[in-house]
Amino acid sequence: MKNKYVEIYNKLVQLIQQGDFSAGDTLPSEHDLSAQYSTSRETIRKALSLLSQNGYIQKVRGKGSVVLDQNKFEFPVSGLTSFKELAIKMGQNFQTHVHELTLVKGKGEVAKQLNCNKTSRLWKVVRSREISGERIILDKDYLREDLIPDLTKEIAEQSLYDYIEKALGLEISFAKKEIVIEPITEEDLEFLDLNGHSQVVVIRSYVYLSDTTVFQFTESRHRPDKFQFVDFARRTKV
Repeated sequence: MKNKYVEIYNKLVQLIQQGDFSAGDTLPSEHDLSAQYSTSRETIRKALSLLSQNGYIQKVRGKGSVVLDQNKFEFPVSGLTSFKELAIKMGQNFQTHVHELTLVKGKGEVAKQLNCNKTSRLWKVVRSREISGERIILDKDYLREDLIPDLTKEIAEQSLYDYIEKALGLEISFAKKEIVIEPITEEDLEFLDLNGHSQVVVIRSYVYLSDTTVFQFTESRHRPDKFQFVDFARRTKV
């Protein structure tokens, strides 16, 4: 016999999938759901937790259980895809807003990881990414000036990777990535349309050229309800 919370989970999934609850709608409160399904609030919490784990809802402070868009953008975690390439592939209207483009001294942990010396400088590029009228990604990049010279706002508004590969003739090869969930920051509040979310999905990457030279550190901050992060894995024999 199925657990009661699984039955409630399946009923709520059916309601979401058939459109009774649309993206952005809020599910009834735990109290109302427990009354509706004649069960305890603990059972309802288990059903809601399962909905959250499977990407149907997001717990938002002050709102409750918000239904997520089931047509999320797939973000390829293991790939090295630029925002422009991703947006074109998804067939979405997109725009990049450049908030900062400056040269900073190569110091601190990021500079150390990028093998900078005391005289080195890094480009700091802060950009928000808008898809279909909503700013849902905040990218903060640091790039070695000695390898990536003459950056302009126009280049940053288009595609850094296009400039690096086509204009500079460099070959981007691989990246080391870390994916975490973090509370929002003042920058997130300033530059993103957060729609009530108190956390973002953060991908931090060190990116390498084909000769294994590390040239870029990027911190990409994503609104959690707009993306599903996908990967491809193959089992190898031991």
